[in-house]
Amino acid sequence: MRTSRATRVLLRTALGVGLAVIYFPLLVVLLNSFNGDTTFGWPPTRFTLEWWRRAVTNEGALRALWTSVQAGVAATAIALVLGTMAAFALQRYRFFGRDSVSLLIILPIALPGIVTGIALNNAFRTILGIDLGLLTAIIAHATFCIVVVFNNVVARLRRMGGNLEEASMDLGADGRTTFRLVTFPMLRSALLAGGLLAFALSFDEIIVTTFTLGTGMETLPIWIYDNLFRPNQAPVVNVVAAVLIVVSTVPVYFAQRLSGGDTASGGRL
Repeated sequence: MRTSRATRVLLRTALGVGLAVIYFPLLVVLLNSFNGDTTFGWPPTRFTLEWWRRAVTNEGALRALWTSVQAGVAATAIALVLGTMAAFALQRYRFFGRDSVSLLIILPIALPGIVTGIALNNAFRTILGIDLGLLTAIIAHATFCIVVVFNNVVARLRRMGGNLEEASMDLGADGRTTFRLVTFPMLRSALLAGGLLAFALSFDEIIVTTFTLGTGMETLPIWIYDNLFRPNQAPVVNVVAAVLIVVSTVPVYFAQRLSGGDTASGGRL
């Protein structure tokens, strides 16, 4: 499609403004983590690594980091198993209510986080009689992490088709051998991409976690929010936020590279 010079300039300007609005605040957080001024005057007049040294020895931040890692890894493992199974069931088989089941699987990531959090909180405490803790947070995270894996695996299965698997079966391989030697190798990058995205989504989550994590426990995003307005913790919060930005960006980057355009992560509202 041909566009005029004025249109191209307008589109590029809009793109630049949009990217600046999104990424300039993140750049400010990264720079403030090295800002030597405790009042965070802008622009920074000097830089220091003192806040990074304090963050490394901050017990509250380290506990929150470990909780986030535990929740992220466990939720990702659950999502990989259930999301892959659901993707195979809905992509490879035709049955009554198939579209409705697909909608129900995808719905948790489209619902507002506060709605999901309240619903799960009531389910755990009132209906099931389960005390809130790390396990309940893991289950809550898995509900929307499954969607990320499901979308990636479904997209890859659609691209794969069934010709290679049928050829393998025609040559005498059974179902297990075909899956091990044909299907899984072609799915491997999609699974890894989905797992990375699921971990990043879980690691960042704060709304659902607030309603489903046990009393006295904190994930890294909750620790940042609780300490954001404490003057003595503000410099360390900037460091932790900078780490969170990196930890969230790296999995998404590699997932995008691995997926080859299949990545479909959805988004929390």
